[in-house]
Amino acid sequence: MNEQTRPSKLIQGATGGWQVVIGMEVHAQVASQSKLFSGASTEFGAAPNSHVSLVDAAMPGMLPVINEECVRQAVRTGLGLNARINLRSVFDRKNYFYPDLPQGYQISQYKQPVVGEGVVTVDLPDGEVVDIGIERLHLEQDAGKSVHDRHPTLSYVDLNRSGVALMEIVSKPDLRSSDEAMAFVAKLRSILRYLGTCDGDMEKGSLRADVNVSVRRPGDELGTRCEIKNMNSIRFIGQAIEYEARRQIEIIEDGGAIDQETRLFDPGKGETRSMRSKEEAHDYRYFPDPDLLPLELTQSAVDELKAALPELPDDKKVRFVRDLALSSYDAGQLVAERDTALYFEAVAKGRDVKLAANWVINELGGRLNKEGRDIAVSPVTADQLGGLIDLISDKTISGKIAKDLFEILWTEGGDPRALVEARGMRQVTDLGAIEAVVDDVIAKNPDKVADAKTNPKAIGWFVGQVMKSSGGKASPQVVNDILKSKLGL
Repeated sequence: MNEQTRPSKLIQGATGGWQVVIGMEVHAQVASQSKLFSGASTEFGAAPNSHVSLVDAAMPGMLPVINEECVRQAVRTGLGLNARINLRSVFDRKNYFYPDLPQGYQISQYKQPVVGEGVVTVDLPDGEVVDIGIERLHLEQDAGKSVHDRHPTLSYVDLNRSGVALMEIVSKPDLRSSDEAMAFVAKLRSILRYLGTCDGDMEKGSLRADVNVSVRRPGDELGTRCEIKNMNSIRFIGQAIEYEARRQIEIIEDGGAIDQETRLFDPGKGETRSMRSKEEAHDYRYFPDPDLLPLELTQSAVDELKAALPELPDDKKVRFVRDLALSSYDAGQLVAERDTALYFEAVAKGRDVKLAANWVINELGGRLNKEGRDIAVSPVTADQLGGLIDLISDKTISGKIAKDLFEILWTEGGDPRALVEARGMRQVTDLGAIEAVVDDVIAKNPDKVADAKTNPKAIGWFVGQVMKSSGGKASPQVVNDILKSKLGL
């Protein structure tokens, strides 16, 4: 990939513009029922140390056995990232001590990962599209969890997570702003969810990111980077990058130098703080794990997995724009999450596609965001929303009535058409009835009539009054037509 300077993304310091360079290491928990090298359950939320096998606890003489489904999930993910699949890969021991790492080393992959270079296409809020290179994806086992808030002087260790399969997805240093980094993680999470290889739940720790940040003058060599560890929120990733980039710029402009180190982000203070000096690869004393043979795949097995991949967000977006005539923006909104795309397709089938898109994105999406709900558990089902759209399309209800009906569906449920009939919500299209209301409004407002004859836009006031008098049930189109006739417009 060509170096992307993107001058519009420069951060202005006291001495001029600086470019931020960002690379990411995203740890995605593999969606599997058992761990990478043992049969222990991966279920989240169990009692501490209840999902720990003898292998996970590193009991003497216990040997790891590879979980084939975890390997398949890694290959699926690599294919979804348009990456090279390495038919031969090797598991290594990464040696370091930590209380929740029972073996004293982590089984990972170093020089020969299962997945090589790939690319992720990212759509930015301003309409810009950038390609972010993927350096590699490798499989490794997760560590346990140290718990420090249960006792004033002791720390506890929960090994339920020990040995759970992780995919570490390493980007190239192609990201140039906090917005790009946030969009990249969101897109990566979307791809993983479409594939079903990781649930992407950042609150539960299923997806976490280490963010490497450095700054430089445009065109200069890469600066010294600092790694911000264990980020589990897209919003916090953006805040951490903004703070860290400006921290480094201030140090350099004051004549100082950046120390390569690992840092943590404090969301409460909105700042990063030093954790430890940054380790290099040689610090971990990698060597091939003697208990595991090299992992060898066949091309036919890879091809079989590729043929079974679902339609991914980029391809779905292209289809929505091409076949459904949606705007690129609307299509992007609809395909960002797999559940939203499935919901929309169910609503839009055989109906006005643009009307369906508008209701799913704006009315439903806005209400879900307001209440912090996921579309998978929406109180209004796709069938119900589709029924509401049918009522708009056949002019049984107006757009205003539709919003009232949506509120009823959200809070009470029910069949849209039955609710309209039972509650008298049907749109009034009787010319005589509407004409009587129009005549009444005109008779009571002669000054407004004179205004409308010189200012045709004033007809909107009359439309509002007629709709108010009819309880919102009059057909807006019929009201407009009658008013124009009566007012001579």
